[in-house]
Amino acid sequence: MKFISAFILFYLMGFSISAQVGNLIWEDNFNDGVLDASKWTYETGTGVNGDWGTGQLDRATNRIDNVSFQDHIDGAEGACLVITTQKEFYVDRNYTSGRINTAGKASWGPGHRIVARVFPRDVKHMGQGFAFWMMPDEIPNGLDYIMWPQGGEIDIMEYVGSIPFHNLGSVHYAWFWENNQWQEWNHAHAGAYYSYEFQEVPIPSEPGYGSYPPSLDDSNAGSYGFHNYGIDWYDDRIEFFVDDHVYHIHYLNDGDGFQKDGQDAFAISEIEGNRTGISEYSNHFDEWHPFENKMYAILSAGVGGGQNSYGGSIVPEAKFPCSVIIDWVRVYELGTITGVYEEVNRSSLKIFPNPVNTLLNIQIDKPEDYAVKILDSSGRTVLTTSLNLSSAIDVSNLKEGLYLVQLSNGEITLTKKMIKL
Repeated sequence: MKFISAFILFYLMGFSISAQVGNLIWEDNFNDGVLDASKWTYETGTGVNGDWGTGQLDRATNRIDNVSFQDHIDGAEGACLVITTQKEFYVDRNYTSGRINTAGKASWGPGHRIVARVFPRDVKHMGQGFAFWMMPDEIPNGLDYIMWPQGGEIDIMEYVGSIPFHNLGSVHYAWFWENNQWQEWNHAHAGAYYSYEFQEVPIPSEPGYGSYPPSLDDSNAGSYGFHNYGIDWYDDRIEFFVDDHVYHIHYLNDGDGFQKDGQDAFAISEIEGNRTGISEYSNHFDEWHPFENKMYAILSAGVGGGQNSYGGSIVPEAKFPCSVIIDWVRVYELGTITGVYEEVNRSSLKIFPNPVNTLLNIQIDKPEDYAVKILDSSGRTVLTTSLNLSSAIDVSNLKEGLYLVQLSNGEITLTKKMIKL
């Protein structure tokens, strides 16, 4: 599972917003019984590094075993696309999957609502997962490519069997341009979970693995039925929703959601009575602003590999074939938005000195309420402790490099970057 990283938490009170949805400009209702080659491309294989970059164990194919169509599915508005993972040996892998995208055929940027109606019916165990997401379809002038995550990524639906009662909506981006080159530490991830039961960010806000498989009749699980997963993409922000319930708002610029301080930020805010994740910011460098440019859509299933990949390592009891049903994908123009922002209260996390050599001081209201973790650049926990009134921890045994200091009290999570000398 991808980590939510590089956050500083502030408390906010909300603002009311209402999206004005305009014309339907693109859709696929999957009613023809074949994949529309004018809209979609099969993506096959195992990705550049052999695991799609997520530790997956599967090989994607264009066979009917992995990508098919079906009529008369309860709750669907018409025929449906079916993407299926199979436990079978094929070429060089013990699992197969399906993966399609709109690259080079259709892409969208700010000013659009992008939404899919999806039923992850068989995704019920750790290591099974499905995603509706977006990647760059534009690159800077004069370049042949744009490196991930400098180009950005939007995960509209990230549903895994190990977290069956929640969906994750998030963005990935880079802190520095780094000459358009990959650096392991140069990756930020801002996201929030949606609770199907409460239709908002849950408590705790990061639910973690467990409680799988859900029963067939548990309506609080994502695998129970169809939901609409989408984003409203504006010039200054991206709003993530499930069934029109907005649960995560990501602002592109520093200061649009919080104070302007040159820091990424995240908060759980009460908006119209609902817990909503607020994050900023992703325009960290002038060479490219990832979420101000067009991206193409991807529908993909996967079988997990490493512990922190596609919902965790696959478990022996996972059942296959594992099918996900997609009723339709639609894109609308967005009109205007109305809203008033009112900041009422703010509580900040501070760490110093930073960079640090031996003792790291942590300043936060009621420090005794928080447990502390320090994570390395790969997301691995390297230190755990608790705070007291002195709020200082010894980091002298850590290697030099970039870390994340994470505080949690069970309901909220605060995270700040730390450089160890």
